[in-house]
Amino acid sequence: MKKGDTMKHGFDTVGGVRQGKAAKRPAIAVMFAVVSLLAMAAPAAMAEAAKGSKAHIAAVTKKVDGAFIRANEARTNDWPSYGLDYAETRFSRLNQINTANVKDMGLVWSYNLESTRGVEATPLVVDGIMYVSASWSIVHAIDVRTGKRIWTFDPKVPREIGYKGCCDVVNRGVALYEGKVYVGSFDGRLIALDAASGKKVWEKDTIIDRKFSYTITGAPRVFKGKVIIGNGGAEYGVRGYITAYDAKTGDQKWRWFTVPGDPSKPFEDESMAKAAKTWDPSGKYWEAGGGGTAWDTLTFDPELNLMYVGTGNGSPWARSKRSPAGGDNLYLASIVALDPDTGKYVWHYQQTPGDNWDFTSTQPMILADLKIDGKPRKVILHAPKNGFFFVIDRTNGKFISAKNFVDVNWASGYDKDGRPIETPIARVADRPREIIPSALGAHNWHSMSFNPQTGLAYLPAQSVPLTLMDNKDWTFNGVRPGEPQSNTGWNIATFANVEPPKSAPFGRLIAWDPVQQKAAWTQEHVSPWNGGTLTTAGDLVFQGTADGRFIAFNARNGEKLWESPTGTGVVAAPSTYLVDGKQYVSIAVGWGGSYGLDRRATDRQGPGTVYTFAVGGKAPMPEFVKYRMEELVAGVKYDPAQVPAGTALYVSNCVLCHGVPGVDRGGSIPNLGYIGAAYIENLDKFVFKGPAMSRGMPDFTGKLSADEVEKIKAFIQGTADAIRPQK
Repeated sequence: MKKGDTMKHGFDTVGGVRQGKAAKRPAIAVMFAVVSLLAMAAPAAMAEAAKGSKAHIAAVTKKVDGAFIRANEARTNDWPSYGLDYAETRFSRLNQINTANVKDMGLVWSYNLESTRGVEATPLVVDGIMYVSASWSIVHAIDVRTGKRIWTFDPKVPREIGYKGCCDVVNRGVALYEGKVYVGSFDGRLIALDAASGKKVWEKDTIIDRKFSYTITGAPRVFKGKVIIGNGGAEYGVRGYITAYDAKTGDQKWRWFTVPGDPSKPFEDESMAKAAKTWDPSGKYWEAGGGGTAWDTLTFDPELNLMYVGTGNGSPWARSKRSPAGGDNLYLASIVALDPDTGKYVWHYQQTPGDNWDFTSTQPMILADLKIDGKPRKVILHAPKNGFFFVIDRTNGKFISAKNFVDVNWASGYDKDGRPIETPIARVADRPREIIPSALGAHNWHSMSFNPQTGLAYLPAQSVPLTLMDNKDWTFNGVRPGEPQSNTGWNIATFANVEPPKSAPFGRLIAWDPVQQKAAWTQEHVSPWNGGTLTTAGDLVFQGTADGRFIAFNARNGEKLWESPTGTGVVAAPSTYLVDGKQYVSIAVGWGGSYGLDRRATDRQGPGTVYTFAVGGKAPMPEFVKYRMEELVAGVKYDPAQVPAGTALYVSNCVLCHGVPGVDRGGSIPNLGYIGAAYIENLDKFVFKGPAMSRGMPDFTGKLSADEVEKIKAFIQGTADAIRPQK
């Protein structure tokens, strides 16, 4: 019956019964009243009960797309992407927690990530659903409202290939987009998971040639419906590239290489032909790949429709071997702008031409709008390994300014064209030289943040002293005792610490004014390798430290306002968000990374843990366990004449994971000077298909002989004896 006919005859249907006009109005009024009450009461009760359910998770994560991420910038109630927003400012507009009440912040819950290696991820949170990754690329979904696990996903990375990553089996986080969670696995796969269930939706192998040691440790990003991922491996000898995949299907959309390939073959595009002119082909750089891996930072400007990539170091490190006649070696150590739709090169700015020192530009970059010399500028803020803080124009890549934020000795500054003014020590190759900052960087992957209210960037700075010397006899994949980790695949053509460095290590938090190019305030830490930063509209800066603390500072003057113990050292960056109107701060903790493998600044340890704090939190801290360390090894029989050969073998097989026996104290991996004589006496049982392979220990079968193992034992015990206090 048509509506008009119903009105004409004065009848309607309520509950299947025809009603006359007289009865219609009261009946409908009652019905509407009941329906209205149900509409008000039922959804509220149902929604409350449904929080954390699969239906709730599916509904809230399905909304996360580019429009959602941009809209969230206005209030930042959620933390939907790695750096919070496309500009990766890590600036939260939340101010419920502020300088006045942060002292009352306490633990709400802690969550066991069940990991023993480095944890570098920033937790993503949307409407109380958290996604965070741990070591070995394992993903956890957590209900913020309860602190309980929703699901976990283990990509089953083969543990025996852990040695193929230079810097621990870490993962810096996941991406979230239209109901899917994306993670890059350590062994080079890109995996899409259903956000509600954790079930795999699709998986793609991103590695172009598996005879090379490519790995993924960075967080994917999703720009315009495409999942973008790079890779690592330049220490081993690879050619860097980044790839875009369709977020729905996983189909490859484009790929851009960061350095040129074999010049005897056609170049992939004009940018590679241009780059090849800056490399010397006599070095056959393509055999060791050339490097340039884009293993971390990616940002996006939707208004300019440009994405920005930070590229890595040369492969090998020594330019004298990679490109003997010199050259800038594009696009190493650069910021490169690409078209996100096609992957086409748009512009570049090279921060370290002819990289010779592992000065990657992969460190996190931030997009900001600043007034410089009285004019508004769209800029990129960047503090790479080389020790200079850069401000460049993100519309065209033009250099604006650069100033060193720590002491440096490889360059005295940058000229008006944006090229470094190198010092005489910079290119010394035939003898040990202490380059400052070192290869671990004045700033590494640890995220910085930018607060537009204070105009300051909050930067984890450091010094890890190191001396370098080119290896004139280097050959790709050759046998090179004495060159760090060369027997496990490293190809850096460089000796390290042939002579001990003279400078002192430090860790420091710097509040940097990018307009004035100077520090506004600093805070000294007890060790290098401190965590990334978060800044908020509550005038706060949050940072975890290597010595096991999570701290809140006043963003304007650096005053410490609050801290909490975390047991083990912190290397990751925190996130903050609202759940049901309440502000929380979460940090994923787990000591590790390249510095943390063999060194530490705390005597406590435990599994990787997510801590979540709020004002008024009263939950107890989990138990912190004392770091287990035996007495300095003694009593292992050895031939002192074998110590020199054992030294070279130890350096080329063991040093970057286990440190110097008895000198270092161990980190996320134990020091071999403090594990007990029985282990060293039976070292062959551990290096040849040993029980620690399940935890990432390589199998040295075919790489070491029984006689060489005896020489390594001689070095371990001989070093322990040499440093043992004499009674």
